[in-house]
Amino acid sequence: MSRILVTGGTGYIGSHTVVELMASGYDVTIVDNLSNSNIEVLNGIEAITGKRPDFENVDCLDFMNFNAVFDRFKDIVGVIHFAASKAVGESVLKPLMYYNNNIGSLVNLLTIMQQHGVNNLVFSSSCTVYGQPDEEHLPVDETAPRKTATSPYGNTKQINEDIICDQAHAVPELKATILRYFNPIGAHPTALIGELPNGVPNNLLPFVTQTAAGIREKLRVFGDDYNTPDGSCIRDYIYVVDLAKAHVQAINRMLTVQDRDRVEVFNLGTGRGLSVLEIIRHFESATGVKLNYEIVGRREGDIEQVWAKADKANNVLGWKADTPIDDVLRSAWKWQQRLEH
Repeated sequence: MSRILVTGGTGYIGSHTVVELMASGYDVTIVDNLSNSNIEVLNGIEAITGKRPDFENVDCLDFMNFNAVFDRFKDIVGVIHFAASKAVGESVLKPLMYYNNNIGSLVNLLTIMQQHGVNNLVFSSSCTVYGQPDEEHLPVDETAPRKTATSPYGNTKQINEDIICDQAHAVPELKATILRYFNPIGAHPTALIGELPNGVPNNLLPFVTQTAAGIREKLRVFGDDYNTPDGSCIRDYIYVVDLAKAHVQAINRMLTVQDRDRVEVFNLGTGRGLSVLEIIRHFESATGVKLNYEIVGRREGDIEQVWAKADKANNVLGWKADTPIDDVLRSAWKWQQRLEH
């Protein structure tokens, strides 16, 4: 069977994608330096799939050891590149770390792929590349202009997309699929893997579940004075398992479809925007747990509202994110409860 290398494969989205790849019959090698994940994730993957993926504790910035992984696994046919620093707020405070890590790791990867004749890349991008879209581009489709990034994190995604396009132009054999995610949430239905942020979470859902569990005293809602129906920011929240399945579809398409564009871009979202306050209400009704929250000032770098037009992914990849939001929120709560036992 074909082998897929997954960088950042013990991370949140990476681990769910590894599960779906293995369920589809792929062999998987994970490369991860465990800077924002836990080695025990491998136990969860094994418990779900019945098989342990190959794991290499390697930093993508370490060219020699990263290259050696490709020497060891000669049957790699494609790479899914998740490995990156990903906190918007932190990137504003530590821009150089973000540029070094996120751009350097991709440059190393593309160099090594070219040397080893591996020509299929799925890149984990983000809806942050659209910035705050103009009203005529909401919902956002793939033709919407990329805006000046509101954070160094968003800028690294734009730069990396450009690097991939430039490399595909220079290396005719290279095929790339750029997946622009909206906001992944939830956990595997088994509650054996899920989102495991180190320290204070940067994403909404871990804050919600940790507050519900009493780990955090209260949830802070950053701003209720935005130009949205209830004043809080609107996002397109997508179930992480649905998101993971899109990566398998992208790999399948690259390995089987000959007459595709060399670089394809897909938005991955539900096509529906939910505000922060709506997520809180849905969580309370889905779980029966009341949340202690307070409205505080706006947070630097936050975009007011963005949600996806996902028709291209639906039609071309044959993929759809259709898990009901209450089921997704229950999966996140089940995962949080498991973490405490």
